Amino acid sequence: MSPEQAKQLVAEAAIEYIEWDWVVGVGTGSTANLFIDELAKMKGKIDGTVASSEASAERLRGHGIRVLELDQVSELPIYVDGADEATKHLHLIKGGGAALTREKIVAAASDKFVCIADDSKLVGVLGEFPLPIEVIPMARSYVSRQLVKLGGMPEYRQGVVTDNGNQIIDVRNLQISNPVELERDINQIAGVVTNGLFAQRGADVLLLGGSNGVTRLTA
Repeated sequence: MSPEQAKQLVAEAAIEYIEWDWVVGVGTGSTANLFIDELAKMKGKIDGTVASSEASAERLRGHGIRVLELDQVSELPIYVDGADEATKHLHLIKGGGAALTREKIVAAASDKFVCIADDSKLVGVLGEFPLPIEVIPMARSYVSRQLVKLGGMPEYRQGVVTDNGNQIIDVRNLQISNPVELERDINQIAGVVTNGLFAQRGADVLLLGGSNGVTRLTA
């Protein structure tokens, strides 16, 4: 089974978690795009969506799906998004698509975070995928020096500006044995907006697509 077929399986499986008249939080990236396409098939049954990026908002509107600002909704029952890496503890690395800050905000505001991915994303220890960090532009060099002290090898993601007008540093060479602690420590560096570790608020459900169908892991 190809990764695309596996992603399609979990995009379809995630629809089972959506109830009538809900506002649905929607993530960013290739797997989230497949979920958006599936959501379009039931758009008349939901009350609207909150998107974690301008790209996802544009795709939702293209399907005729109502897009709301997070400030317009009093509750968000569910958030569905992909991941670049995930563990059995439902800790994640996200941000390959540079939408990590808005993704983290929508995930934090949601009652349930359903993460969808192909099973190649499941790892024993996070860190093979470079950890994205969104930074205020003037702080990029300073933040990079602090990340070196943590054992990382920071690299500026050239030509990328986030929806918030900031920049991305990708950090390699991190063996992330305690993701909750590292998430907190990096976020305390002045100039960091947030980092791509989703551990303090990880997924509630992880749907993994593969040759055996969909595997469900829960917190």
